[in-house]
Amino acid sequence: MKIRIPKGKHHQRGSIFIYLGGVILIIALIAVVFVRYQYDQGLKPVSSSSVSIIVNIPKGDSVSQIADLLKNNGLIRSKLAFQEYIDAQNLRSSLQAGTYSLSPNQGVKKIVSILTSGKISSKLVTILPGQSIAQIQSLLINSGFSPADVSSALQASNYVGTPVLSYKPAGYGLDGLIFPDSYEKDSSTTPNQIIQEALNEMGKKITPALQASYAREGLSVYQAITMASIIQKEVPDYLDQQQVAQVFLSRIKQNMPLQSNITSLYAQAINNPAYNTYNQPGLPPSPICNVDEKALKAAANPSPTNYLYFVTGRDGVTRFSPDINGQNANIDQFGQKGE
Repeated sequence: MKIRIPKGKHHQRGSIFIYLGGVILIIALIAVVFVRYQYDQGLKPVSSSSVSIIVNIPKGDSVSQIADLLKNNGLIRSKLAFQEYIDAQNLRSSLQAGTYSLSPNQGVKKIVSILTSGKISSKLVTILPGQSIAQIQSLLINSGFSPADVSSALQASNYVGTPVLSYKPAGYGLDGLIFPDSYEKDSSTTPNQIIQEALNEMGKKITPALQASYAREGLSVYQAITMASIIQKEVPDYLDQQQVAQVFLSRIKQNMPLQSNITSLYAQAINNPAYNTYNQPGLPPSPICNVDEKALKAAANPSPTNYLYFVTGRDGVTRFSPDINGQNANIDQFGQKGE
C-alpha cells in the first residue's frame, strides 16, 4: 500500500531545507566576516607607542618562532595573523636574521617590511682621534662589551696577518694603529670585529704615496705614525700640524730633543721615562695615541720652514719661531696653554 504525502508536506520540507541552507550560509558568511575582521585587527599596531624595542632574530628561526618573539615583546597583536600575512604574501624565505629596532605602533605590515628588507638596528661605537689604548679600552667597555672580551680584543696576537701590523716592530701592541672612526655595533658584534675593522681602515690610510713621503724624510712607517701621534695631541689645525712636523723633523736631523710636553705627560702617566722627549733623544719607542688622516698626512708633508720651536698660547693660537729667543718672547707675551 502506498502512502500519499500531501503536496503541502513536500512544500514544507523543501522550505525547511531552503531555510536551513540559508541559515548555514548566513552563519558561514558571518564566520568569514568575523575571521576576516579578526585577521585585519591582528595586523593593526598594538598601540600608539613609538618606543623602540630591540629584538634579535637568530639565524634559522621559523616563522612561528619569530611570531612568538614579536608577540612576547608586545610588537604584534596576533601570532596567527602574523603567520597568515607572511604566507599570503609568500614571504617565508624573505625574513632575515639580525637585530632590529621595532615599535608597537608599526603594525604587522610595517614590521614584516623591516624584517624582509634586512634593516637591522645598530649603534655606532665612535673611537675619537688622540685616544690611548687605555682610553679605547674604557670606551669599548662603556659601549657594552665585557672587560674580559675587550682586554682580549686589544691583544695584537689576534690580528696576525693584518697588513698594518707589518709596520709594527715585535714586542709592541696596537698603540697608534686603531683608526679613529665610527663603527657599527649590533647584538652580535664582538670587540674583535670592531678592532679588526679599525686596523683595516688604518692600513688603507697608509697609502704608497704616504710611505714614499715618510721614507724621503728618513722615517719608517711606524716612526711616522709615532710622530703623527704627538702631532695629533699637540695641535688640531692641519696647517699647524704641518709646521709641527717640520719642527720635529728639523730637531731630529740636528740631534735636538723634541721636547714635547705631551710626551712628558704621557711618560708620567704610564711611568715610563723612555717616552719623555725632554730626556730621551729622537722619537718615543711607539705611538702615544691613535691618529687621524690629517696627522698622518702632516707627518708626510712638513711645511717648508726653518722653525725649531713652537708654543700654543693661552689664546689657543700656536706660534712658531726659529730660535729660543723667539720662543721665549712668544711665551712672555702670550703665555702657554694650560697655565
